[in-house]
Amino acid sequence: MRIAIASDHAATDLKAELRDWLIEQGHEVADLGPAPGESVDYPDYGRKLAEVVAEGTAERGVALCGSGIGISIACNRNPAIRCALVSEPLSAALSREHNNANVIAMGARLTGGEMAKACLAAFLETEFAGANDPNSRHQRRVDKLS
Repeated sequence: MRIAIASDHAATDLKAELRDWLIEQGHEVADLGPAPGESVDYPDYGRKLAEVVAEGTAERGVALCGSGIGISIACNRNPAIRCALVSEPLSAALSREHNNANVIAMGARLTGGEMAKACLAAFLETEFAGANDPNSRHQRRVDKLS
């Protein structure tokens, strides 16, 4: 799967850890930045990530900042994005199953590396419950989000 990942300066270490883990899992990963040590604004990186996922260059996205809140808001400003802020695997799975989320957000100051990997694995492994039924209740609800 093609996955884009971006963060602000508070989450560059977690971004690098997740990027390397995703590559080990066999995914193609686009690291949209920033480089460690740069002080940046999360809205810029959330917008960049959202654009890459919305245009289809990446199938899914991973958005990281200190709390996960700011970058998730930035991503969700793009109407093609359904970004879910999660901190444990069940929410990550439900974001895919019920909401067809295409971006996952996490907070580096709140979620450790192993938990972030567990969330990301659940997010990537879970299918959307309405994928094969355009009239399903889940698809009907997702359509109202766009």
